[in-house]
Amino acid sequence: MLRFISARQTGLDEPLRLRRAESTRRVLNLELNKDKDFERIHGSGVNTLDIEPVESRYMLSGGSDGVIVLYDLENTSRKPCYTCKAVCSVGRNHPDVHKFSVETVQWYPHDTGMFTSSSFDKTLKIWDTNTLQPADVFNFEGTVYSHHMSPVATKHCLIAVGTKSPKVQLCDLKSGSCSHILQGHKQEILAISWSPRHEYILASASADSRVKLWDVRRASACLITLDQHNGEKSKASSEAANTAHNGRVNGLCFTSDGLHLLTVGTDDRMRLWNSSNGENTLVNYGKVCNESRKGLKFTVSSDCSPDFVFVPYSSTVAIYTIYSGDLITVLRGHYSSVDCCVFHPNFQSQQHSNPAYEDAWSSSDDDG
Repeated sequence: MLRFISARQTGLDEPLRLRRAESTRRVLNLELNKDKDFERIHGSGVNTLDIEPVESRYMLSGGSDGVIVLYDLENTSRKPCYTCKAVCSVGRNHPDVHKFSVETVQWYPHDTGMFTSSSFDKTLKIWDTNTLQPADVFNFEGTVYSHHMSPVATKHCLIAVGTKSPKVQLCDLKSGSCSHILQGHKQEILAISWSPRHEYILASASADSRVKLWDVRRASACLITLDQHNGEKSKASSEAANTAHNGRVNGLCFTSDGLHLLTVGTDDRMRLWNSSNGENTLVNYGKVCNESRKGLKFTVSSDCSPDFVFVPYSSTVAIYTIYSGDLITVLRGHYSSVDCCVFHPNFQSQQHSNPAYEDAWSSSDDDG
């Protein structure tokens, strides 16, 4: 620790190097936290989580029971053992509660005064956090599997929505209507995500085995259809051309810098793509078991070196290095299937060192 501080004082290290080293060390040492718990509100499975990006203090959860819960992650008691309390919830008795399973929740990227939720009840709702009342509701003809707002957009307020329809639908918060649609997929859209680097670039994953990148400013919006074979003729004649996976593609996630895109499919494979040219980087993660029949919500680290991806894997969470494909560890503690996970950028629990990365940095807690 002292070596990092000294190097920073002399101007040899950039400001984020110490933060990156500490975040990396904590991820490599992740274990089940025995001192921290969450107040149990949901009566059934939790499908989706999101931590607000402003303070990283509040977390939303959406459940199979249609309930949405807002948690305060801060330990206000200052005691070693504590329970994260539910600040408020949209429960079954709320007049505007979702009728069926909530599949995605997301904070408005720029403040905590608003959040969004989408559900199998064919609706996308925009919520006022203070009143817990819907400020707007978008209705669709089919089940809503996923939605996403751009974390970097300054020139538009579009929410991309993936439904049972093969068309990606864009809802405009300013006008309160569906502004336009993106056509090209042949089956339902199971996952959708805006680029964290370019505000007009969008990725969609479908049950038709395809992943498409879109520029929503263009008339012919589709930029690239990802091809697992990088344009080479498939050796297996049964594989369709320009497919990202040999099965349903039900999960995607950009890396934190937006330069790459990760996808998972029901072929038990995870792939890493160059988001600028659509090239399959051919990183081998081995078998990534994917039993989900709907969207699989996985996430990536931030401010780490190397970068990590966290993937729900049956009743566990598997941690891989993104660019080498190494399986670092498997987090255990759940008793049933894990449906989603989220990375907290400021706090990670830490216990014993991972022997594979003992020399990730040389300092110890005793140094400082």
